[in-house]
Amino acid sequence: MTALKLSRRALMQSGGALALTSFIPDRIAAAASADIAPVKLPPPISAEERLSRLARARELMQKNGIGSVLVEAGPSLDYFTGIQWWRSERLTAVVIPAQGEPIVVTPFFEGPSIREMLVVPAEVRAWQEDEEPLKLVADFLKERGVANAPIGFEETNRYFIMNRLQRQLPDAKIVSANPVVRQVRMIKTPAELALMQAAADITVNAFRSIHPNIREGMTPADIDMLYVAAVEAQGGKTDGGLILLGEAAAYPHGSGKPQHVRKGEVVLLDCGCDVHGYQSDISRTFVYGGAPSADQRKVWEQMRRGQDIAMAAAKVGAPAGSVDDAVRSAYESWGYGPGYKLPGTSHRTGHGIGMEGHEPVNLVHGEMTPLAPGMCFSNEPGIYLPGKFGIRLEDCFHMTEAGPKWFTVPPPSIDRPFD
Repeated sequence: MTALKLSRRALMQSGGALALTSFIPDRIAAAASADIAPVKLPPPISAEERLSRLARARELMQKNGIGSVLVEAGPSLDYFTGIQWWRSERLTAVVIPAQGEPIVVTPFFEGPSIREMLVVPAEVRAWQEDEEPLKLVADFLKERGVANAPIGFEETNRYFIMNRLQRQLPDAKIVSANPVVRQVRMIKTPAELALMQAAADITVNAFRSIHPNIREGMTPADIDMLYVAAVEAQGGKTDGGLILLGEAAAYPHGSGKPQHVRKGEVVLLDCGCDVHGYQSDISRTFVYGGAPSADQRKVWEQMRRGQDIAMAAAKVGAPAGSVDDAVRSAYESWGYGPGYKLPGTSHRTGHGIGMEGHEPVNLVHGEMTPLAPGMCFSNEPGIYLPGKFGIRLEDCFHMTEAGPKWFTVPPPSIDRPFD
């Protein structure tokens, strides 16, 4: 469920959780994670696997009548080339033709860094500050004889790239690259699953480590500090998580009001981490400092049953949206909703996950993409009672030929939230 990380940070800080006024100093966070052993991490994705991705992309391009695909900086660029780069007004992108090796277009002064990261055969064509990078793209497409064929754009490419490419190629037909890029990325390989499993293991280990160190009066930033230290001690990377306390847990992405840990109120941890570019996303909810109330226990147990209902519905070949429908049908029979109305579950049952915390496709009503082995999803049909509290448990799973398989097994009860 975790939202954009900068948004999470902003929410926590506006909620009275500025690091400068933190309840705990850095040394306590370090001590709290000192007993966590580093995790033996799987190797990064190999050059050979990236080459197989490019080969699969070319197959799909030919099948779908696409002459080339353009992917700018971001996870998909890393996926195909190993180049980990950020987006700015200066274009860095890979252009993959339906036949032959790709090129990477990048500013001249970035060339050495790009070549250092590039792990597949590709020519790097650099442009100077006073040159148009999309002319390099257009020239390459002409060289390969595909300038008049449909050009696939990765779905997150920015508008200015298309606009300026069409100035170079007025007759260019820009189409969605989803039948290529999304289709390849959606099906995870054993190497990808191993990295996601490591990220999940690190996140759960971090939760178990920080749980005994949570104290009354802590803010979300205090707990977040503990979490970050615990992840980094194991070899993972994270910029923190979403920590919701008390009533704030009734709102899936939190509240800007000040929050503090209080006895008898829920604590919701929604966090993840990165291992060689692959993500985890896990949530746990528990009651601090005392026995849960009857309502807290009831909602926790219902939400936990919702996860099992989702897993039972996640069958190979079933539409992804049918998983959400199954959960929502049960919830409505228990008096929630209807649909996405509150009290109940106001968001989808789950989202895709891989190199990004949120990827296509989603477990949401109306999504007809068939579930297939290698697809990965979160399972998080939280239940929210506005003005009171919310309960969210989130565990991710991947589809196998035999059905869904957990990366992390959900906890057995609200009394044992980290078992």
